[in-house]
Amino acid sequence: MAERIQSLKDITPHYDVVLCDVWGVLHNGVDPFLDAATALAEARDRGVSVVLITNSPRPHDSVAIQLDGIGVPRTAWDRIVTSGDVTRALIRRGPPEVYFLGPDRDLGLLDGTGASPVPEDDAGAVVCTGFFDDDTETPEDYRELLKRLAARDLPMICANPDLVVERGEKLIPCAGAMAALYDALGGETRIAGKPHRPIYEAALDHAAALRGTLDRARVVAIGDGMPTDVLGALAQGLDLLYISGGIHARDYMTGGRTDEQALARFLAGHEANPRWWMPRLA
Repeated sequence: MAERIQSLKDITPHYDVVLCDVWGVLHNGVDPFLDAATALAEARDRGVSVVLITNSPRPHDSVAIQLDGIGVPRTAWDRIVTSGDVTRALIRRGPPEVYFLGPDRDLGLLDGTGASPVPEDDAGAVVCTGFFDDDTETPEDYRELLKRLAARDLPMICANPDLVVERGEKLIPCAGAMAALYDALGGETRIAGKPHRPIYEAALDHAAALRGTLDRARVVAIGDGMPTDVLGALAQGLDLLYISGGIHARDYMTGGRTDEQALARFLAGHEANPRWWMPRLA
């Protein structure tokens, strides 16, 4: 079982670099988690480099503006790497005519890739950033559309591998849930964000640029999502600080408290072995 810590500063002497998840660790889509921001800022004051690593489908500069709007101070991080950043490479290598599946606010993902949105029947690939209305829709609302796209063997480039995220007190489905259904329908999916290697390589490249050299044994990842943050970091051989109060809290928390035995069963059931855990980053 992972070791319970009280504060990030308990473990920062072990590390030079923190790769920190954003949604669920630094904010819930509505409110900032200021204790988490303070903990990261204090780690930076002690010489630790902080790279935010997020499955947002937006480019990093757009995420920085989003964090400003939510109220996450820029003192909490040095660099940001997004799934949108690394997904651009997949889009550049694919057909230029794409069916864009997601809200219009995410269309900036295509900028500079050579790809342009076209009607469904003219597309050679699908770029999925999420739902047209994630407050009300589920992947099942898209089943017939996805069947048609899969029947034409169109690859789906998924820009946000998360299945769900917190938005206030609700769990909201993400593009990863759409990609999972597409895969189940026999469609091909292409993904570069967490838990896949490209986003970690990009984040570690940024960390190396900040520090000059990089010892992976002195890198810790922080996250709350089992299929993305947890399994991705562990697959890269990184130490992990698991945040138990995130999207999986319903599996082992009661009355706002983590049942440690239930947490241990949850982690074991996923064959996950983080080095550390705490309910919320502080």
